[in-house]
Amino acid sequence: MPLVAHNALPTFERLRRDGITVLSTERAAGQEIRELHVGLLNMMPDAAIEATERQFYRLVGESNPIAQFYMHPFTLPTLPRGDKARAHIAQYYESFDAIREAGLDALIITGANVSHPNLADEPFWEPLIEVIDWAWDNVTSTLCSCLATHAVMQFRHGQTRVKQPAKIWGVFEHRVTDLRHPLVGDVNTRFDVPHSRWNDVSRAQFEAAGVRVLAESAEAGVHLAVSHDGLRTVFFQGHPEYDTVSLLKEYKRDLLLAASGKLPEFPPFPRRYFNRQAQALLAEYAHRTLAGETLAFPEPLLLPLLDNTWHDTAEGVVGNWIGCVYQVTHRERGLPFMPGIDPDNPLNLA
Repeated sequence: MPLVAHNALPTFERLRRDGITVLSTERAAGQEIRELHVGLLNMMPDAAIEATERQFYRLVGESNPIAQFYMHPFTLPTLPRGDKARAHIAQYYESFDAIREAGLDALIITGANVSHPNLADEPFWEPLIEVIDWAWDNVTSTLCSCLATHAVMQFRHGQTRVKQPAKIWGVFEHRVTDLRHPLVGDVNTRFDVPHSRWNDVSRAQFEAAGVRVLAESAEAGVHLAVSHDGLRTVFFQGHPEYDTVSLLKEYKRDLLLAASGKLPEFPPFPRRYFNRQAQALLAEYAHRTLAGETLAFPEPLLLPLLDNTWHDTAEGVVGNWIGCVYQVTHRERGLPFMPGIDPDNPLNLA
């Protein structure tokens, strides 16, 4: 069932315009369907905060027909914010104290911008660890995206991410490596995922921590993994939530910074993202800009040339995740026809 607009967050109206079903609280109240409450710890910088809401809300809202989804966004007070983002957060976001008091069925933690080689030196580290610690004992499953994956691996397992010689950037092919796990049930055994990161946690590091790798890329490394119990923590290193245009916006940002002299060179093309026509348009733009011409970025010409080859699989994996959360919370709430659960193996995995 759909998302429930239980507050006035503008993301709900944007999703309605995009064709996503969003119920009012009045309509939701008239349906005898289980509620699932999903937190979104949004640590993304100001420019991406609302887009990140839409991306994860869309994935959850499209994911599964068995529940109504109440989303609970919050952030960390130590993250730097401008006036517009602070006003948005003050009006629409909840506090961690309120979320902790009410409880959640599931939690999503996004990535964040960093300025230190060691994540433990970031100003958000201590409040992030407080959330991670609470979720481990009180939330059925936490889905960690990119930097959040690196933070959990460092904090809980002592596995520190490693800076790569080149940015892992583009759309990469992945293969499912563990067909037995329900998170990858009925998804393509080979699928694409966008990545955008300088740092990596390797398969060897995941395995040393007792974390189960479910999908990886020969070029980009591990994308999908899960904690030893099979559900409590789900790890993404890539960005399956990305919109079709997300990598274009990142490329545009870096290209304009290079054109203004704020980066030493023009960025490379993200892997397997721009076709030859798009690359030619961008190469011409860069060449003419270097020659001193003032040109508008050719975004209107580029948009029709972009393909999305990852969303269906992302929707499938998140749908499976929501289904697993529903299954476990259903049993936890003591319904008489369901058996009890083993906290070390809540999905009864072999």
